[in-house]
Amino acid sequence: MDLPERIVLASANPAKARELAAVLDSALPSRVILEPRPEWVPEVDEDAEDFEGNARLKAVALCEATGLASLSDDSGLEVDGLGGRPGVHSARYAGPDAGDAENVRKLLRELSGVPADDVRRAARFRCVVVLRTPGGAEVVASGSVEGHIATATRGQGGFGYDPVFVPTDGDGRTFGEMDAGEKHSISHRGRALAELAALLGAPT
Repeated sequence: MDLPERIVLASANPAKARELAAVLDSALPSRVILEPRPEWVPEVDEDAEDFEGNARLKAVALCEATGLASLSDDSGLEVDGLGGRPGVHSARYAGPDAGDAENVRKLLRELSGVPADDVRRAARFRCVVVLRTPGGAEVVASGSVEGHIATATRGQGGFGYDPVFVPTDGDGRTFGEMDAGEKHSISHRGRALAELAALLGAPT
């Protein structure tokens, strides 16, 4: 696939869209124009069984709505002691209208009593990105980062489960305690977008 000159971001999550744009600004050539998701495009029902399926649903929907190439991602947290949950349900783990704080509280409650160094707290973030063109061409990339779940929230940065996720490749801080550049350099989303850029032949 040739690198599109205009790409619309499919995410309806403002925090995720900002993070995608920040990482893409450094991963793709400056001639690529990133367009925000139009407010008039309705939310997509993310009912696929895996991250790639949900990312594809959103990418196709935005392509059809805007006539532009669309970039979508789907990501989530998998915790070993919870059988891989919350997984694809990460964004709505505590309910359909739940926010980040409610989801984190539910996660910590379910791990209550599990010692900080217990293997059941082992976890990973996974991300799959799909770049789709109106003609149906598609590039798929993925990234993951291993870590563990802290016993309490730490830090005000990032979003979602960042304040309780301690990456193995880090220095003991949660994603919530890192600045954006530190997080992007090792995050699942940063790795997926770096792979996408490489597949597109873009300099990284």
